[in-house]
Amino acid sequence: MGRVFVVGSLNVDSVVRVERHPSPGETVRGGDLATFWGGKGANQAVAAAEAGADVIFIGRVGDDPEGHAYRTRLASRSIDVRPLGITHGVTTGHAMIAVSGDGENTIIVSPGANARVTLDDLALLRPASFSATDTLNTTDTAYDSEPGGITAGDVLLASLELDFDVVSEAVRLAAAAGARVVLNLAPFAVLPAGVLALADPVIVNEHEAEELRASGALPPSVLITLGPDGSRWGSTTVPGTRVDSVVDTTGAGDTYCGTLAAHLAAGATPDAAMLAASAAAARSVTWLGAQPD
Repeated sequence: MGRVFVVGSLNVDSVVRVERHPSPGETVRGGDLATFWGGKGANQAVAAAEAGADVIFIGRVGDDPEGHAYRTRLASRSIDVRPLGITHGVTTGHAMIAVSGDGENTIIVSPGANARVTLDDLALLRPASFSATDTLNTTDTAYDSEPGGITAGDVLLASLELDFDVVSEAVRLAAAAGARVVLNLAPFAVLPAGVLALADPVIVNEHEAEELRASGALPPSVLITLGPDGSRWGSTTVPGTRVDSVVDTTGAGDTYCGTLAAHLAAGATPDAAMLAASAAAARSVTWLGAQPD
C-alpha cells in the first residue's frame, strides 16, 4: 500500500453565511462569523487520511498560534507534519468565505506562509533519501524515524494554491521517482504541457474543464468531477451520491481529490476510487466548513 504525499496549502477559513452573494459594490448583511480549518492542501490531506492513507504533508504555516495549532491538528489526524515548515514573520494562510442560502460559496484567499513554499521544501521528493539534515522542524519528537522519500507505489497529490514553479517541480520529481501524480487544477491555471502530461489524472470540475479545453491544453489523463452527477475519467463514468440537504460545498472538491488519491495509493481500480471519492464528497456537503470536526 502506497503513501500519499500532499504538496499544498493550509488556510484558516473565516466563514459567514449570507442570504445571497453581493453584487460588486454592494453590502449585504451576514450571519455570525465562524472559523474553520481549510486550505486545499490540508483539506485534501485530511480527506486522504480519513480514507485510510498514510499521509505526509509538505507545505508551510506561519509562526503564529494558528500555524502551531494547525500542525497539532493534522498530527492528531495521523498526518506526518515533519516536512510542514514554519515560516517566521508571516501569518498562516487565511481565507474569507461567504456561503449563500443554497450552499454555494465565494472565497478570497490571503496566502501568507503558503507563498513561502520553495523548491527547497521538496526534499522528500528528490532522488536522495530524506535525511535528518533535511528536517524542517526539529521539535517533532513523536516519530521513531524520518519519513522515507517518495517511491514507486506512492501518490503525489498537488493543487494550485502554491507557487506554480514549486508545484511543477514537485510533479516532475514525483513522476521521476515512479510515483503516480494526481494534480488538481484548482484554483484554475494551466501548467506547462509537459507537467500536465505527467499527471494521472489531472482533476478539474466542469467549469475548469471548459477553461482547460479553451486553453488548448489536452492532458492525456483528465478526470472531470460532475458534482452530484458523479465523475468521468477518460472512458470511465461513475454515478454520484446525492444528499437530501446541502449545507456547504466548500470542501467537496478537495474531499474528492484526497479520497481518490488514498484509494489509488491502496491499489484500487479507477472506477472504485471514483465511487469512493464521490461518496465522500457528498458527505462533505452536509456540514459547514471544509473539514470534518
